[in-house]
Amino acid sequence: MSPSFPELPDQVPHRNSSAFTRTMFKQIFLVQGWRFVGEFPNLPKAVAIISPHTSNIDAWHGFTALLGLGIQITIFGKNSLFHTPLKPLLEWIGVIPVNRTHAQGLTQDIIAIINSKEKIWVGMAPEGTRKHAESIRSGFYRIAHGAQVPIVMFSFDYTQKTIHCLGVFHPTGHFEQDLEKILDFYVGKFSAKNPKWLAKPLQKRLKNS
Repeated sequence: MSPSFPELPDQVPHRNSSAFTRTMFKQIFLVQGWRFVGEFPNLPKAVAIISPHTSNIDAWHGFTALLGLGIQITIFGKNSLFHTPLKPLLEWIGVIPVNRTHAQGLTQDIIAIINSKEKIWVGMAPEGTRKHAESIRSGFYRIAHGAQVPIVMFSFDYTQKTIHCLGVFHPTGHFEQDLEKILDFYVGKFSAKNPKWLAKPLQKRLKNS
């Protein structure tokens, strides 16, 4: 594995992309001074989370990394985004439009999609917003636990210009207790683009770093 960019393991869902496309996005990611650190887990199914999310630029770094890796991440985006000029790009990346007004029904729909696939990684930002959040939303956890798949944790570290793969967590069904353990993986391995918008639970970990 390269110290700055990993090779994608065989069991992880791959995008139908050319070697040229992967190389191009890998170089775009690296030429900005960014790197990828951590062992990439070889899992066919997972809920992948990445924090902190405090800026639209997070998506740029995240997408260039995943397109460079050649991984197929299933992302569920607000259907309103598909009424903007971003629609062709979102469709190419693989974003699926959803109506988020019925959160419980959406959770069950995503669980059903996961259960119907042999390989699928669902990507989510636990804060649910790039602005300051008082708490971490439980949607990612309920989806992972309901579908009986592990959570793979990633972090943005703007100070070090690094995306960290922090490891794998298997949910037990006890959200509050498990969330504390999940957030502990982030200590010392994250920093936000806009620190003032950092979610409150991550602010606590930042002070403990």
